[in-house]
Amino acid sequence: MRLDRGQRLVIATHNAGKLAEFARLLAPFGLDCVASGTLGLVAPIEDAPDFAGNARIKAMAAAQASGSWALADDSGLLVAALAGAPGVRSARFADEAGGYTQAMAKIIATTRSDNHAAFACAICLAGPAGQSATYIGYCHGTIADAPRGIGGFGYDPIFIPLGQSETFAEIGKARKAAISHRGRALRQFVAAHFV
Repeated sequence: MRLDRGQRLVIATHNAGKLAEFARLLAPFGLDCVASGTLGLVAPIEDAPDFAGNARIKAMAAAQASGSWALADDSGLLVAALAGAPGVRSARFADEAGGYTQAMAKIIATTRSDNHAAFACAICLAGPAGQSATYIGYCHGTIADAPRGIGGFGYDPIFIPLGQSETFAEIGKARKAAISHRGRALRQFVAAHFV
């Protein structure tokens, strides 16, 4: 399952923030990256109980619909005080709360006594013939007392990575890529398929 320079890779997401992050991280490998949304592919129902399962659902659907290799991720915030929630329901948790601002306020309110948290990311590469490989990365840290920063997306303004004093929304794209859950999973993917 080697990928070659110039080969088309469908990034199975309709999230502009994720697409930009993947495009930036994959730029050195010369892939022809295209978003599933650009191709008009319908997002499948993500009903797996874990990040790896949801990433595989998205990657397989995009690969089969496009006839090309596809890369998908599923990621979320795991909060100790919420017994690992919102987890695979991170985006839905925000929708149900009325948006990320309200969801972050709810999370902050529950983490006064235990602010430990982690971001998790599963990345799945799938081929049109049904082959797949999955890679998982974690970034441990804490929940901030209030949202800080304007970079990033989702829950980035309230997550402080272990060993840092700034949130993901404050540290900048390069530093985030070096330590983030997505960056760690993506480096495993790169080592398996390019190096």
